[in-house]
Amino acid sequence: MPAAPIGRRTFLLGAGAVTLAACSGTSEQDSMPDVVRTAHGPVRGQRRETGVAFLGIPFARPPAGELRFAAPAPPAPWTDTLDCTRYGPTAQRKQLSTVTTIPEPSIPGDAVLNLNVFTPDPSPDAKLPVLVWIHGGGFVAGSPASPWYDGAAFNRDGVVLVSVGYRLGIEGFLQIDGAPDNRAVLDWIAALRWVRDNIASFGGDPEKVTVAGQSAGGGAVWALMAAPAARDLFRAGICVSGAVTQPNDRATAAAAAESFTRITGVPATAAALRDMSGDQLQQLQDKLSPPGPGGANPATLQLAPFADGTLIPEPTPALLASGATADIPLLIGFTRHEFNMAAAAQHISDAEAPAALAAMGVDSATLDAYRVAYPGVGASELLGQIMSDMIIRGPSYRVAEDHARRGRPTWLYEFTWTSTAPDYRGTAAHCLDLPFAFDLLHAQGVTAAEGDAPPQPLADAMHAAWVSFVRDGDPGRGWPRYTPDTRETMIWAAQSHTAADPFAAQRAVWLR
Repeated sequence: MPAAPIGRRTFLLGAGAVTLAACSGTSEQDSMPDVVRTAHGPVRGQRRETGVAFLGIPFARPPAGELRFAAPAPPAPWTDTLDCTRYGPTAQRKQLSTVTTIPEPSIPGDAVLNLNVFTPDPSPDAKLPVLVWIHGGGFVAGSPASPWYDGAAFNRDGVVLVSVGYRLGIEGFLQIDGAPDNRAVLDWIAALRWVRDNIASFGGDPEKVTVAGQSAGGGAVWALMAAPAARDLFRAGICVSGAVTQPNDRATAAAAAESFTRITGVPATAAALRDMSGDQLQQLQDKLSPPGPGGANPATLQLAPFADGTLIPEPTPALLASGATADIPLLIGFTRHEFNMAAAAQHISDAEAPAALAAMGVDSATLDAYRVAYPGVGASELLGQIMSDMIIRGPSYRVAEDHARRGRPTWLYEFTWTSTAPDYRGTAAHCLDLPFAFDLLHAQGVTAAEGDAPPQPLADAMHAAWVSFVRDGDPGRGWPRYTPDTRETMIWAAQSHTAADPFAAQRAVWLR
């Protein structure tokens, strides 16, 4: 098992334990500064039990007007103290669906290139490790203002947390004539440069930055590992159920732009799109076919990072062949049943399964291989497992195998604890691991997703492993490195444990 959870009022710096009076509500907390001067101007945060939260700090100018499809530009400097006690605007205008697992508020406004800093000690002398969080949402939705991304527990345990907003969908990822490629990737890099240049003023150490994200955010971590311009901006990565089949190749990006024009009747050019309202762009985006059963390979997202030859030199298959990614510690993994719920709801019969899988690009030989890997599984469950494996589990496993094969520090996990909430059908579904890693089991929306009594000891163990990894580049003694020899993997469960080569049955199909 990982190291025991760090105390609620004490955190570790190096080998010594340091207790923050700021976390105990004493007068020392009252004297904690809530105004910090950034390179562009002063910002005021909100004091909390675990430190100070600075919300909605601009790291680039609003991408509006002539800047809508431009590379992110540094914010205009200000002199008056900027109130940063409420979340800033989000690029998300509407959620992926009416109800989402993660509460994802949409906040209107143009200044979407903002970030949130949660710090236990906004003092330049603190030199605390930093976790930069990139939200998910299929690269077309999601919000950095989610209560599931609050930094309270990380602050309690001596980590500065930064959550980042970035352009989504058409504005962030569509290949557009007259605009730079991979604009959202440029946004991530701009945010990391802001962290490098400013985080010391908030108590963070710019030399101890870990980048993490879930789903599309995990894909962002992988894309940043492939981007030479980001190479010196972080020292470790955490990829949670990541969309690592991206970066796509250039042909896929070009096809998405052609498809956009064909379906919407609007040219994929900056001139045609720049002056449209946000609602108009959202309506155009809604006309694009979503990935998934009945469409193209569900692992291929149309609006996503792609290999442009410069910012991101190669797509994922070439990256795995060449090893041209950052040589850094990587913690990577997935849930047991990422998307099984979606398939179960369709009630696919054995007779219908081959046609449904063929629509996903699964041929009969691959279907036979999956039946061997998951013996005795019914058609709907097998369909869901194949979706989960094609989109998240198999690609993440390939990344872990490649990273470890090259001698790079790698830790692999599978989250298997199953929810007791009625809507989640007893599954370890996509997103359900996050409240445990963030140690936020009492946050808004957690009961609806996890059930009435998610186990606090599991949250203690997962969160402690993350804190250790962010602080030391290693999740702790109880979690051995993943290597080609032993393939030791952490299994997060009610009784967490490590297992040697738990995916031996799946490896043949995952690595084919």
